[in-house]
Amino acid sequence: MPRVWVWLQLVIGWLPVWALYSTLIVTAHQGTTVHSAVFAGMRAVACAALLGLGVNRLTLRYPWPVPMHLRFIALHVVAAPLYAISWMVLAVLSESVLLTVHAGGLQLAMRAPLVPFLVMGVWFYVMVAGVTYASQAAQRAAVAEALAATSQLATLRSQLNPHFLFNALHAVVQLIPLEPQRAAQATEQLAGLLRTSLEEDRDLIRLADEWSFVERYLELERLRFGDRLQVTMTMEDDARDALIPSFALQTLVENAIRHGAAPRMEATSLTIHARVDRSLLMVVVRDTGGGADPAALSNSGTGLARLRDRLRVLFTDRGTLQIDTQAGRGFIATISVPQETVAEPDA
Repeated sequence: MPRVWVWLQLVIGWLPVWALYSTLIVTAHQGTTVHSAVFAGMRAVACAALLGLGVNRLTLRYPWPVPMHLRFIALHVVAAPLYAISWMVLAVLSESVLLTVHAGGLQLAMRAPLVPFLVMGVWFYVMVAGVTYASQAAQRAAVAEALAATSQLATLRSQLNPHFLFNALHAVVQLIPLEPQRAAQATEQLAGLLRTSLEEDRDLIRLADEWSFVERYLELERLRFGDRLQVTMTMEDDARDALIPSFALQTLVENAIRHGAAPRMEATSLTIHARVDRSLLMVVVRDTGGGADPAALSNSGTGLARLRDRLRVLFTDRGTLQIDTQAGRGFIATISVPQETVAEPDA
């Protein structure tokens, strides 16, 4: 977080305290004008905020223990009154300097009431320490959540590779007894695809890069299906640099071939179209195959289910995967993710 924003947050956080302190001055001292109370409150609260930086450092040095222990409690029981006394001394000195400047000679401001200063100083200490510990807890929770999400994404991504490997090997095995030469060619293509899938460790990649991978995958599948698989791919220019989860398009295409083309002897048309619609990247994969039972599809542990999980982790409810299919009526899968573009992909 930029340092300017941190300081701005500190100033905003102390503003209500300044207003409250100024109000207490007006209430406790009859005849005090609002103008003078505001400036007196500003000086006192500024001293408290300055000492609060020390409290912040203390909380960083001694984080909240789990489980709680007596040394931690004793530390703050001692530090709170020390903060209050330091605040009173600093406030008196600041008022004395102001009086000296106005009077032209050394002046000491000794009108600070001891007990109210101590009580309010302890309250300031508890406030600063409590807010800091709460902020630290929130940061730790955010880091833990990010690590958990990263771990989950890695697990989901690793599950896609064996799933893809099994189906691709199945395609090669089917060619071996029928066309050994084409099977050898398919094996080389498969090796290239697997190398890419194993080396790809990004969660989000350019659609153009994913598109290139899918084209190589389709070349492998065409060796198996021949004219039975007819593919049309179109991508609008503004979608090329949009980011999409890695292997997302490949999962949709693989699913279309598995449920659409594979069970049929007649030709199956596969249409892939990508575009940017307002703030969303929309990728639609449509096939004219036999379709599937939506209930059975949602209850199975398919690559589509893993893709949905990845979208949820990456985009919460902003990324969606919609399925439209019925037995005998083909399959339409539409993935929508928030549009993001980059100048160059992450290495």
